[in-house]
Amino acid sequence: QVQLVESGGGLVRPGGSLRLSCAASGIIFSIHNVGWYRQAPGKERELVAIMDTGGRTHYADSVKGRFTISRNNAEKTVYLQMNSLKPEDTAVYYCNIQRQSNNYWGQGTQVTVSS
Repeated sequence: QVQLVESGGGLVRPGGSLRLSCAASGIIFSIHNVGWYRQAPGKERELVAIMDTGGRTHYADSVKGRFTISRNNAEKTVYLQMNSLKPEDTAVYYCNIQRQSNNYWGQGTQVTVSS
């Protein structure tokens, strides 16, 4: 049974930083692509950042230069370092692990950016 457990969300002031973590179990982590998505109230879920098995990354334009996705295959964990946070980054953040038709989601972690 695949499980993804996210942590690291919270309340932060504009300009602050947070690091999200997503620990996977029940899966051969290294052969899966990983990613982070977010969903703000009243909006659709959107891509934030993805990393493939070779380490190649893609970021949404809105987070380029501020967010960094990384993975540790030995620990089966994917991270999202978020710097220079803005109020518009407020959302529930979901980790995603995908390979071919297999697509797994975490439960989501709330990130709120507010003064």
